[in-house]
Amino acid sequence: MSATGGANAAGAGNTAGPDRAAGAAGGGHPAGEATRFDASYAATPPWDIDEAQPAFLALAQSGQIRGRVLDIGCGTGEHALMAADFGLAAVGIDAAPTAIAKAEVKAHDRGLRVQFVVGNALDLTSFTDPLGQFDTVLDCGVYHVFDDDERPRYVQSLAELIRTGGRYFMLCFNEHQSGDWGPRRITQAEIRASFSHGWRVDSIERSRLVVTFQPDGVDAWLAAVTRT
Repeated sequence: MSATGGANAAGAGNTAGPDRAAGAAGGGHPAGEATRFDASYAATPPWDIDEAQPAFLALAQSGQIRGRVLDIGCGTGEHALMAADFGLAAVGIDAAPTAIAKAEVKAHDRGLRVQFVVGNALDLTSFTDPLGQFDTVLDCGVYHVFDDDERPRYVQSLAELIRTGGRYFMLCFNEHQSGDWGPRRITQAEIRASFSHGWRVDSIERSRLVVTFQPDGVDAWLAAVTRT
């Protein structure tokens, strides 16, 4: 999902094979990257499965997704739409205007009210009309595209939008996923290091991240983090 100014899969290894599958996020990157990811929505990119990720749907069904919800790197909007379908106020943000346009069509067709915004995940407080603060932030395939220098900026951007006590749920490729295609593989230690100050890592569980060419999903971490 192209969450920001296009994805830079720095550190992701070779991009041979499915093109950075489930790794279209990024932000603060050259305009060409944003344009490339926007162009990917002319067809169906591998991360756009046209439904909520099972891991996030399970969170919603268990009541863990609550309050005002931000779907960061929303792509065509499935997780923001899921939140709205559960009766929650939802906002979706993505760097790809084409993805946002498709998300708006989905919302209209499903009779759901969601605010969709074109924007950069590394600079979430720069909007003329501020997004406000959120109780829950959902991140599917955003964190894992950032390089080591970008991660602190991303986490700071999140910190400015999540209320104290609010929760951040993140789904990313983990180091157990074989191959050198797609985004970088993330370790638990990297997640814990990113959220070591001002946050509490509640859990990091092995999960699956579904992509179009692998319906049973790729090996992933599902992290639950609370803003303190």
